[in-house]
Formats: sequence, structure tokens, C-alpha cells
Amino acid sequence: MTETAETIAGAVQRHAHEHPDDPALVWRDTVVSYRDLARGMRAASAGVAGLAPGPVGVRAEKSAEAVTFVLGCLAAGRTAVLPSPSLPEDTLTALFDSAGCGAVVTAADLAALTDGDAEPLARNDVAFTLTTSGSTGVPKLVPVKAEAVERFTHWVHDRFDVGPGRRVLNYAPLNFDLCLFEIWATLRHGGCAVLVDAAVAADGGALVALVAAAAPHVVQAVPLFYQLVLDAAGERTLPSVAHVIFTGDAMKPGRLPALRAVFDNAACHNIYGCTETNDSFHHELRPGDDDRAALPLGVPLPGVHAELVADGAVLTGPGTGELVVRTPFQSPGYHGAGQPGGFGEHPVRRDGERWFRTGDLVRRDEHGDLLLEGRADFRVKVRGQQVYLQHVETVLLASEDVVEAAAVAVPDEHAGKRLHVVVRRREGSRLNSLVLRKYLAERLPPAAIPSTVHIGAEPLPRTPTGKVDRQHLVALSEKR
Repeated sequence: MTETAETIAGAVQRHAHEHPDDPALVWRDTVVSYRDLARGMRAASAGVAGLAPGPVGVRAEKSAEAVTFVLGCLAAGRTAVLPSPSLPEDTLTALFDSAGCGAVVTAADLAALTDGDAEPLARNDVAFTLTTSGSTGVPKLVPVKAEAVERFTHWVHDRFDVGPGRRVLNYAPLNFDLCLFEIWATLRHGGCAVLVDAAVAADGGALVALVAAAAPHVVQAVPLFYQLVLDAAGERTLPSVAHVIFTGDAMKPGRLPALRAVFDNAACHNIYGCTETNDSFHHELRPGDDDRAALPLGVPLPGVHAELVADGAVLTGPGTGELVVRTPFQSPGYHGAGQPGGFGEHPVRRDGERWFRTGDLVRRDEHGDLLLEGRADFRVKVRGQQVYLQHVETVLLASEDVVEAAAVAVPDEHAGKRLHVVVRRREGSRLNSLVLRKYLAERLPPAAIPSTVHIGAEPLPRTPTGKVDRQHLVALSEKR
């Protein structure tokens, strides 16, 4: 993997000098050239220099202006703190305070802070502070060092060719770690990031139209995006796309034939990683993957070390254990005192290296493939028996009548925990709770059969990063 000391801000300035008219961003109906992006970045760095010292909190939805401002933070040598702006007010305040932000900038502030004279480029040890999804609790602050970002952006370019003349679709919100690939790696290497407006992120027809018009070379997104596109595409194809990447959540293999019909020139990839470590595994789909219950995680990225640990030992053959990794792209650890987490020494071998316990249970099959079984904290006891919530979800998603599904453990004063599932049925399906229970009873042990079921046509609630909002589902189940 190529090493370089050039920063993202420095690379944007170089691209602007060498190819000033090349497109850098597509935002709504506007194409932003590298000349204009670099000019805005330099002006923003001057605006940032006038703010109170310390990291800069960015409380704004994704836009060309927001991306330009974050580049200005990088150019000024200031860490950009990027939580979801849709988080509750008290949560945002606590996150910005914990990160030590000297200033917090909102969308309304961006114009005034990008109108100034150029400043010399600076460099900071930590480029971004991201947050975890918060799908099962309060988000944690995850600082990402500039050198880790640089190493990751080189892997992205080496594998997916995101340089000049290439466009990359950016579906994720600005606070999501997927932007390290879709925006920052793309700009680092002279490509063009096509930004999806949050206002149309749930509109399948608008997403299909955007991909058709913008003609990206690479599309990376969570499975929700692909379901929206498939529902809206009909007979339409999107031939510009050479690489389709699933990440952020498990993709249902049964969707792959329809996906290939829409993205008819694309290779398909499954990428696995955590916010804390960035991407760790990559799998390019191969014949036979459509028939599997789940897609393999694939092979470790260059420089990534990964092992399975169970019962105090490292698994070297088939079996299930917690995945522990260390990557060249990982965070040094959560920001803030008292943050629980999995950073530390290897749980078995005290090798002096800093590892991350992912909390994901992974099975190595007899062929050596790694398959995600579920979260360790999604392993619950129901009526005294151990149940894996993600296994229940996998069985649900294997049904042709199910588009989305989630299983949650709900407190019960008598049983301790009861299992509740929420299902979004396929349009036109007559799926009901009786049929669903019969389907599950044929495939799951008795303890894994849900006590309560909710079936509807509406999408499941999601966190700002596109993951199922399990806390919200638990709260809804308690009201029913």
C-alpha cells in the first residue's frame, strides 16, 4: 500500500492546480470544480482560524458547503467533529462538550465562514472525530488520525480506481464513516463525489434518476439503498456502475439476481468493518453466493490482522467466536473518560499490540469462509435458552414475503425477556402472523419463536446511519 505525507487538503489544492476544471462534487443541480472547491476550502480555513481554539463541531446536513467547510477545517489543522445533526439536542451538546469543541458550526454559519482570505495549509494529528451509530445506546466519539485516513484512502484508490474521471456515489450522511471512502478518498485522488441529498434519500425513484444522470463508476451504500433502487427501477438498468458495494449491514443474498439485472455492468462486493477500525474485510462476489444464507466477510484488507476468540482461546479451524481485529486504519480509542469499549491488548495473547474486540460473533465454516452470525450483545436468554437475534433475522429475511426484519429482546416482568419481531412485508404479500409463526416454527428452536409479531408495509425505523433503530423498536413494542 502506497504511503505518502500528502493530506486530503493538500491533494485538493494540487488537483485544483493541475486540473482546475475537473469536477470534484455533484450537489443537486450544481457541479463544483476543483478550482472552486479549493478556493472555498482556503476561504473556509481562514474562517476556521478565527474560531475559538480546539476541535470544531459541525452540526449540518451533508451539502457541498458542508464538505467544503470540513475541508477548511482540515486545511486549518483543526479536527472536524461530525455527529449526526438529527441527534437529540442534549446528546449533541454532550458530544460536543466531551470532544472539547471550541466552536460549533451550524448550516446557517457556513456561508459566512467560507468568505475570507486564504490561509497556509496546516496539519493536525486527528482529522475527524466520528460517532458510532447509537443503534443500541448513546453514540461514542471515535477520533480518526490523519495518517490512518491517508492509508485508507490509498487502499480505496488502489482497489476501486476512484481517481480523475471517476465518480463515486455518496449515499451516507456526512457523519457516517462510509464517507471516508465515498467523499474523502475520492477527493484525495482527484475523483468526483456525487452527494445524495438527504431530502431524497428515501425516494427510490429519485435515487434511480440520480444514478442514471450522474453516471457514477462506484456505488457504495447500505442495503436499504439497494432495496429502494430495486423497488423503483423496474426494467431500467444503470450501466455506468462498475462496482456495487454493500456495507454497513447484512445484504440479503436473495436480492442479488435482481440487483445484477439493474446494475448490469457491475462487479458486486461485500465490505465489512466498524467505525472504530474502518473497513477490515472485502469479498468480491463469486458464483454460488446467491444461494447462501449469508454473504462471506471475505479476506482481510492489506495490513489487517483478524482472529476469532472463544472460551479464552484463538480458533484456528471451523467454529464460532468473537472477531478481534487490528487495522492500519483504526482509531486510537474512544474519546472521553469512562467510555466502555473493546480497545486494548489481544484477549488471549499479550502481544503488545492494540486490538479491537468487535463484539461480532463470526463463524468460520469448513471451507474457511467467515460468516457473520450476529452481535455478542444480541445474544439473549429467552425462557432460559440462548437465542441469537441476528439468526432469527436471517431466517426471516430468507422468506420471499419479507423485505425488512428485526428481532429485539423486550423486558418482561415474568419471563425476564420476550422476543418481539417487526417485519416489513413485500408489496402485494398476504403475509400474516399465523403464516409467519408457522414459517419460523419450521426453521427455529422453540425459544427463538417470537412472543409478539408486528407485520406492516412501512419501512423499519432507522438511525441516521441507516441501521435499524432497535431502541425505537423496543419502545414501540412496550406501547403495544
